[in-house]
Amino acid sequence: MARLTEDIFTRYKTYLKLEKSFSPNTIEAYQRDLKKLIAFIKEQGLDLKQLTYEDLQQFLAELHEQKIQPRSVARIISGIKSFYRFLLIDGYIENDPSELLEMPQIGLKLPDVLSVNEIDRILNTIDVSTTEGQRNRAMLEVLYSCGLRVSELTSLRISDIYPTEGFIRVEGKGSKQRLVPISDIALREISNYIYLRGFITPQKGAEDILFLNRRGAPLTRVMVFLIIKQQTELAGIHKKVSPHTFRHSFATHLLEGGANLRAIQEMLGHAKITTTEIYTHIDREYLRKEILEHHPRNIHLKEKQNNKN
Repeated sequence: MARLTEDIFTRYKTYLKLEKSFSPNTIEAYQRDLKKLIAFIKEQGLDLKQLTYEDLQQFLAELHEQKIQPRSVARIISGIKSFYRFLLIDGYIENDPSELLEMPQIGLKLPDVLSVNEIDRILNTIDVSTTEGQRNRAMLEVLYSCGLRVSELTSLRISDIYPTEGFIRVEGKGSKQRLVPISDIALREISNYIYLRGFITPQKGAEDILFLNRRGAPLTRVMVFLIIKQQTELAGIHKKVSPHTFRHSFATHLLEGGANLRAIQEMLGHAKITTTEIYTHIDREYLRKEILEHHPRNIHLKEKQNNKN
């Protein structure tokens, strides 16, 4: 049983990587959640291949008792469904017990958004007289200018930057590439950093990676989080700020500035427009103002009123 499970896990990981084109982080998350199910199966003395819908319901009930948040439960269910689809496709099982599992109700949870002023305050706390400071300045300018995911930022290469054209090439989820416009300010900060980066000896395999630590290795996701946390505190901003906050602020500010939702979707690398609609938000008053100012009926009414006056 143990050996069989190990073989299935290995094949499932290959399936996620090659057939689903999931990123290493997504694959790791799926496997981590799946281990919870395997632990439950062992504890209950059940058989992985003979698990029933009722068994899965009991597993989910235990997650609820452990006070695991609905959003996390939804992710676990998604992983379970993916795993059982794989088992079905590969012929390990004949029926999918996860087919009828329902996702928990999840309220829309939007992260904090930084104002343009707050972003400027964070950037102004950075001491650009040091190599690390200039790196951090360039890094945060790229985050805000291009709306990258943190994994896209840490894997960005010097050869991905096209300063003359004003674009960068980004490899997103599922190894899908996209071209994203980059601001002149961000390009200037990158240029300043690349000069200082020339005094660092990159580690093997990191020669083309843009953002390096002082030892010449690529910056980790955790390091980016810590840098942002430190600069946010220095700026006196009391919000929970992460790389995701910069990405969300990028999309929100573009939308508020009148950018087309489809264009934002393309820049963020979202496969579905519905993801972009959830990701970005504008307050109701802003929407109302836009409709009142730009809808043809409202414009016509204003013109009639002006003519009467």
